[in-house]
Amino acid sequence: MAVGSAWTYLFVAGVLEIIWAVSLNSTQGFTKLLPSVLVLVVMGFSVFCLSQAVKGLPVGTAYAIWTGIGASGTVIFGMLFFGEAVQFLRIFCIFLIIAGTVGLRFFN
Repeated sequence: MAVGSAWTYLFVAGVLEIIWAVSLNSTQGFTKLLPSVLVLVVMGFSVFCLSQAVKGLPVGTAYAIWTGIGASGTVIFGMLFFGEAVQFLRIFCIFLIIAGTVGLRFFN
């Protein structure tokens, strides 16, 4: 697989991880059928895209970036749309996650 395609799959996998993570509330602990099924489907697509990405990238790098995109994106989404605390140290920590993710991309 071309390296560019692998990075595209990885980015899509990360965005899908954000989507399923922020959608977990709607499942109410997986007691609501339709939201639960939708979250599981998005999870599956996210993992599928990650599996495609590791065809052209080291698995450790791909996994770390996937979780970095998901974690930082989910926290940012929570701050913007769910009223979660916006504090300097939280933003700084998100910056560190993003910096590490970018670093893994450029030092791969």
